[in-house]
Amino acid sequence: MKIALGSDHGGLNLKNLIKEHLEGKGIEVTDFGTYTRESCDYPDISQKVGHAVVDKSHEYGILICGTGIGIGIAANKIKGVRAALVHDTFSAHATREHNNANILTMGERVIGPGLALDIVDIFLGTEFEGGRHQQRIDKISKLEEQYTISEEENI
Repeated sequence: MKIALGSDHGGLNLKNLIKEHLEGKGIEVTDFGTYTRESCDYPDISQKVGHAVVDKSHEYGILICGTGIGIGIAANKIKGVRAALVHDTFSAHATREHNNANILTMGERVIGPGLALDIVDIFLGTEFEGGRHQQRIDKISKLEEQYTISEEENI
């Protein structure tokens, strides 16, 4: 398994803890930054992680910011990303099983480190159930296609 990992300055400590945790389990991690507490823009990190997941060079992504909200909103603008903000173990399980989420987002200022690591393990260890849930994922993809504006149309 290969995980794309990233954070802004508000999620740096939790990102580093998750990286250490995953590498300790023998999971390959690519750290897309940030690497310091210096203020940075979370959309830049979301873009790197999102593209790594969508192009299938990484199976899943994990994004951390202060709340998990902004970094997830930015990630979900990338076609093919299904980023889910999760702060409890039930949602970590359900979003993989039912929504086939491919990126987990969390907030360092919202969640403690122990729970965050449990959520990561559950998210990565839960398989997509498929079946009736696939039909819903397909509908999401159709919405994405319907509302995608080309750069020429956006001018």
